[in-house]
Order: sequence, then C-alpha cells, then structure tokens
Amino acid sequence: MINITDSIYYVGVNDRNKSLFEGLWPLPNGVSYNSYIIKDEKVALIDTVEVDFFSQFIENIHEAIGDRDIDYLVINHMEPDHSGSIALIKKYYPEIEIIGNKKTHSMINGFFGIDYKSKEIKNGETLCLGKHCLNFVLTPMVHWPETMVTIDTTDNVLFSGDAFGCFGALNGGIIDEAINCDSFWSEMERYYSNIVGKYGTPVQNALKKLAGVKLEYICSTHGPVWHKYISKVIGMYDRLSRYEAEDGIVICYGTMYGNTERMAEHIARAASEAGIKNIAIYNISKTHHSYILRDIFRYRGLIVGAPTYNAGLYHEMDVLLSEIARRDIKGRLFGWFGSHSWASKAVEKIKEWNDKKLHFTPVGEPVDMKQALTAETKEKCAALGVAMAEALRK
Repeated sequence: MINITDSIYYVGVNDRNKSLFEGLWPLPNGVSYNSYIIKDEKVALIDTVEVDFFSQFIENIHEAIGDRDIDYLVINHMEPDHSGSIALIKKYYPEIEIIGNKKTHSMINGFFGIDYKSKEIKNGETLCLGKHCLNFVLTPMVHWPETMVTIDTTDNVLFSGDAFGCFGALNGGIIDEAINCDSFWSEMERYYSNIVGKYGTPVQNALKKLAGVKLEYICSTHGPVWHKYISKVIGMYDRLSRYEAEDGIVICYGTMYGNTERMAEHIARAASEAGIKNIAIYNISKTHHSYILRDIFRYRGLIVGAPTYNAGLYHEMDVLLSEIARRDIKGRLFGWFGSHSWASKAVEKIKEWNDKKLHFTPVGEPVDMKQALTAETKEKCAALGVAMAEALRK
C-alpha cells in the first residue's frame, strides 16, 4: 500500500512491455498508468488503468481499501490507458457512481456501452467525500475535449490527468522526493512535445485556471507524483506551451549515400565556430522523430535538409515536416538545404512547407547541392550555419 497522504493512496501500475506509446512513440524505459484512491466517509477512485493490467490494479485497490466499496469513480481523461478498466471496475463495484462532464459520459457510452450510475459535473462544481472536498476544473483539449482536473481542497492535491505527465515507469519510488528524477525531465519534454505539443493555447488556459491554487502534490496519470518539484514542472509546462526555447540548433537531415549528411556536418561546424554550443544533429531515417520533436521544442533554431526523391522531397523529411506542422510550434528560426543529381526539387519543397504550413522565420540562404560537395557548396553551407548563429544572438 503506497500512501501519498494519510488518506490518499497510489494504486497505479507500470508497463514495461509496450514498445510504442499510442503505437507511435518509443518507450525505452516503459510508462506508468497512475490511479489514486481517496479514503474518507466515501471512497473515490481517481481514473483507472489500461485494461491489460486490471488484475494488478484491483489487487492494489484491495490493499488500499480492503472490502470497502468504491462510491465514486472520477474520470479526468477518457483515453483508454486511463479509462480502459471502467467496465471491469463496474463489475466489481456495481453501485459505483461515475463522475465526469458531459463529454466524458458521451465517451463512456461510445467506448463501453454500459449502464451505470452517473453524475455530470460542470466547471467549478464540488463533491464532498466527508473530510475531503473535490473541486472539478474543466481543461478541454489538454489533450482531449473532455479533459478535466480534480483538486482535493483538503489536502491540496491536484489530480491532473495527463497534464504534468511524462514517459518512464516508476522504479520503486512514487513521489519525486524519494527518487532520482534526472531521467524524467527529458522524458517530460518528449512526452509534452509528442502528445500535448499541439495544444499550447489550451494548456495556457488550464494554467490560468489553476493559478493561485495552493498545491502540495500533483498526481498525474503518467510519471512521478510531484511534490518537491511542483514549481519546476509547472514552469516546464508553462514554457513549453508558450513555445519558448533555448538558443541552440536542431539540424535534421535525410541522406541516401552520405552527401547530404556532409552538408549538415559543414553547417553544424560553422555554427559551432560562430559560438553556438547547443547543437543537435539527427539522421531522420535513423533517429525516431519522437526525440527530434523534443529537441525542436527545446531549441530555437531549426535547419533541415534532404535529397530530391522521385521528383519531390525525401519521404522521411516530408513525414517530419508534417509532424512539426501539426504541432503549431511558434517562434522558430528556420534554415534549409537540399541535394539532387539531375532535377532539383528538395529545396523548393522545403520552402513550400515553410510558406504554407510551418510559418517559421527564414534565416540565411538555402543551399542546393548538385551531386556532390564542392568548395563553393561548402562555403554556402558554412554561411548558412553562421547566419543561424547570428540570428540566435539577436
């Protein structure tokens, strides 16, 4: 039995088997599905877990409350890694009352098609369990339309759904002060950029609703329970959702035979010699785009390059630019380069992506290489690296 406070218990589980979160994003260190019990005159369960882990989940619940019934199930987020056990929980606790907003209940009907006792709440409404009172705050599009958070105003605990979550299983400890959190900071950035990144404005709206609320714990549905580092994690979400970034450059390239890769190396070397210390270079066909997106949220400069392929743009670069565009990232400086053997299209297509979808600030002159590097092409690559360095210093 794992206590958060005297009457709030952690009943979540770890998943170290899944290789891709949502079938898309790598999980080298696994992921946790967090759920919580509040034990009072009434018992409330906050969110559930992915259904594959129900046997461990129900065991955790029994450890926390024994033979007591669960009176309420609060659903902050309907994504199946958190709602997947609803139907089974109802079989174990047939009188349970499910708490959610209008969109929550619509999704429960759609996903599960079950009959259940329900309570529909609106923004700002409360529910008292005895000593503990819960306040519900709707936070739509962080990152689904039904999302909300629940505040225990007695113990000053925020049950935040996916907000403030991160990738990574919990290796023994649950609360941040009991574990080494170093690995979680980068994974929080990756989680945000991959999962929540498109929804900067809704995240800002949610943060404004929570401004001034006294918090002792943030209990997210993924990752550690935050206590010692509450200010840091709120600050990270604030920065990421405003698309603020450090001075640095992400250089992403596609290459078939190494020539375009050599262009990227010359650009990076020139930027380094011009004083830029934070430079990340990625072969987009080798490094999963999950990590590239994380660094694009981290650094203000972005330079991309790829060969012409089938009279268009190298496929993996098209995919990456699409992933970037779908996140509505703001405030980036953008340079680009490309290569071709007989008909140039890559440079033109990257410019088209920026003009129509990305809307980043262009920096320097694009470099278009025919067949292989020449002394002139090397100079142009160096000039692009220097131009980005100078733009970052302004």
